[in-house]
Amino acid sequence: MMTMAAEDQAAVPRVVSILSALLERVAERNDVVAAVERRIRDVEEQEEEEHDQQEDGKESTTTMTKKKKAVSAFQGLTKPAISVGGYLERIFRFAGCSPSCYVVAYIYLDRFLRRRPALAVDSFNVHRLLITSVLTAVKFVDDICYNNAYFARVGGISLMEMNYLEVDFLFGIAFDLNVTPAVFASYCAVLQTEMAYLEHPPPSIDAVSPTSLLQHCLPDQEVDTAAAATAATKSGCHRHQQQLIV
Repeated sequence: MMTMAAEDQAAVPRVVSILSALLERVAERNDVVAAVERRIRDVEEQEEEEHDQQEDGKESTTTMTKKKKAVSAFQGLTKPAISVGGYLERIFRFAGCSPSCYVVAYIYLDRFLRRRPALAVDSFNVHRLLITSVLTAVKFVDDICYNNAYFARVGGISLMEMNYLEVDFLFGIAFDLNVTPAVFASYCAVLQTEMAYLEHPPPSIDAVSPTSLLQHCLPDQEVDTAAAATAATKSGCHRHQQQLIV
């Protein structure tokens, strides 16, 4: 029984576990930041409300309105019970995507977040962002894929929501779906760095991986084709890609 479980676990590509670990840590970090910001905002709003009541004897709603943030379609009301790792593994097992789709999904997710700087990956949106980015990637990368209704069932959402999220995501990345080999290799290098961090974490409790410090997703910028090709040749990104997808 243990042998079968070990073999089943080994069948999951490393890119799936690496990507899930990266996003889970980013989400947890942003959860903490958001909680602190909410407490600060609540205190400020309470102080301003008390000040306004002292000024004119009635509650002012002007400041409150200014502080309201736009709600993203990807933002859930509650945290899903399934972990990021469990969710991405579920997608892998039932959606039948090629391993390279997860790298492309990561690239799309980064592009999406760059165009929406107000949106940070957290526990309330990471699952919807994942299922949508993978759906978008598999349609672009793989020759054969399941339809939106099937992906909605895998992701645990309705077909209507899946369709809406896909359209919102496509407009969010401005339909920029093309991924050059150099860009693909550069993101593989980032995931390779994350893998090295997971295998050999720093001894200091305060030390963190380069990826976990980012609010959104990485890398700092998509390098141009020539620079990326040179970097890939020098750093062996093509070998990294091979290691990630086996």
